Amino acid sequence: MNPQRKFPNLETDRLILRNVTELDIHFIYQHFSNERVCEYLYDEELFTSKNDAVDFVNEYQNPEKDGYNRWILIKKEGQQQLGTCGFHCWDKLNNIAEIGFDLSPEYWGHGYMKEALICAIESGFYNMELNRINAFVALYNINSIKILETLGFVNEGVYREKHLYRGKYYDHYSFSLLKREWNNK
Repeated sequence: MNPQRKFPNLETDRLILRNVTELDIHFIYQHFSNERVCEYLYDEELFTSKNDAVDFVNEYQNPEKDGYNRWILIKKEGQQQLGTCGFHCWDKLNNIAEIGFDLSPEYWGHGYMKEALICAIESGFYNMELNRINAFVALYNINSIKILETLGFVNEGVYREKHLYRGKYYDHYSFSLLKREWNNK
């Protein structure tokens, strides 16, 4: 008998959320070397070589074993890769994980990330059996803040000096969503 997968590939009306593989190295390199994509990602430097993308793929390609993942967001119509989202920092004792997400600028404002996050959140609560999902967002990342608030995440305040990036500390908003809140939505 196979245990239930915690990080299955997922599908929405317009998107496929597929766990990252070696086939994604070119996209990952292009995506995370884009300054607009990475503008508020203070926990990672811009990718400067394909080796950065290879390392990324290697880090995320065994989600069931490692307990964290990254899905590639693929538009069904045309098969374009749009961005990524996934879970990390999984506290299995307390059923808490952190969600992260990013989207290529040409797809901003079309509802793709909200659609992907709804699916990912459902998976987190029901496949991973989470009770709480955390999200940390740079203070000026207005688009991400709006998406989280729309999805019912609660802004719990400022997590002071969360990331040291290029010699400067950056504050982040600390958001959370509880399973009971999601179920009551």
